[in-house]
Order: sequence, then C-alpha cells, then structure tokens
Amino acid sequence: MTGTIRVGIGGWNFEPWRGVFYPEGLTQKRELEFASRALATIEINGTYYSSFKPASWQKWRDETPNGFVFSVKASRFCTNRKVLAEAGESVERFVGQGLTELGEKLGPINWQFMATKKFDPVDFAAFLELLPREKDGVKLRHAVEVRSPTFATQQFYDLAARHKVAIVYAKDEEFPEIDQPTADFTYARLMATDEKLEGGVSPAELTRLAKQAKGWAQRGDVFAYFISGAKVRNPAAAQALAKKIG
Repeated sequence: MTGTIRVGIGGWNFEPWRGVFYPEGLTQKRELEFASRALATIEINGTYYSSFKPASWQKWRDETPNGFVFSVKASRFCTNRKVLAEAGESVERFVGQGLTELGEKLGPINWQFMATKKFDPVDFAAFLELLPREKDGVKLRHAVEVRSPTFATQQFYDLAARHKVAIVYAKDEEFPEIDQPTADFTYARLMATDEKLEGGVSPAELTRLAKQAKGWAQRGDVFAYFISGAKVRNPAAAQALAKKIG
C-alpha cells in the first residue's frame, strides 16, 4: 500500500518569507494558519532549543486544518551529550512537555545529532531503548538525524531497523546521505535550495526529487522538508514539489 507524501518546511516564523511566501499585510499571529493551508506539514524547530507549555501545543493544533501534520525536532539536551545512555530524564521531560496535545497532528520526532557525535553501537542502542512508543495514548514515531560518516555502516542500519526508527535522509554535501528502509515511514531533510531560482530548485532536480519521494512512498508515509539552504526559497520549493508529485 502506498503511503502519503507530505512536503513542507522547517518552522513558520521567518521574516524574509513576509511578502514572498506570506501575503503583504498578513499579521505574524496568522502565519501558521496560512502556512498550514499552503503546505501539508511543518517541522517545529524551536523545540530543539526550548520547551513549550501544553497551551502552545493546543494553540498550534487548533490553528491548523484537519489532515495537517507537524513533525517535532527533539531537544538538544537529549542528543548533545557525551553519554547518550544517560539521556533518559531529558527524553522524558521533552516528551512530557505537552506535544501529545497535537493528537493526530503529531508526526515523527526528529532526534538530531551533531557531526562530532560518532557511532558507538552500545551507547546508541541504549539511547534508542529510551525512546517511548506512546505517550498519553498517542503513538510516537522516531527518526534519528546523524551527521558523522561513522554512522554509514550496516551495524547502524540494523540497529535502527530493530527499533523501527527511521534514519533521516539528509540531502546535503556536508553530511552522510543515508537512504535505508529502517521504519515504516521516510523522513527527508532537503538542504539544497538555490536563492537565484524563484522556485528554489531546478526543474530537473524537482523531477528527480518527485521520483525519489514516490519511491519512498512504496514503503510507507513520507515527510519531506526543505530546510536551510536558501531558506527564503524553501516554501516555494516545497509547494513546487508537492504539485509535481500531484
């Protein structure tokens, strides 16, 4: 069965999008309302730096339409540490802050690691054991974004598959490009938009990405985000890819 492909962006408050993606005169408090109707998904980035009260999660849920899905970037206090096995308390605090208020609008959680974090099979296995499968009756799905080439190994792929955790596909020259089917969904972060192109990516690249996304959909849902790169062009690129996919 083919999964659903959702294409989106990271965050929704970005000043250069005003007058480019957001219409002139749109108030900042209505930007999520607008973005969630122009795109199928958004990765919440602010959660990497700080936590939010349940009321904030409820507000985001209520401002977005049915069928819209958020992914959530996990707290750096969980992943930026020497011993990952000791992250249990931080993981519990992050998951317990209120993100389950999103209910059906809660997509995958992205646990991002710095490029300096090398693959330690024992410690990383201990970390994956800490990730809960549900909270408050809401199913939790997990993806790990690794940035050290030491993770480009079958031992890591097998470990992620054993825990049914997706490995983030990061399209960026600086990070390992890993495309492995370790979970029943795909999480992609696309970082190569070009500011000189009004649509963010070339027609050829758009065709390639659409084909790639349709391939991923054969193994489950797809969450693809245009992140960083020429950030001002990311909404246009996301809309163009969604249209290309159809």
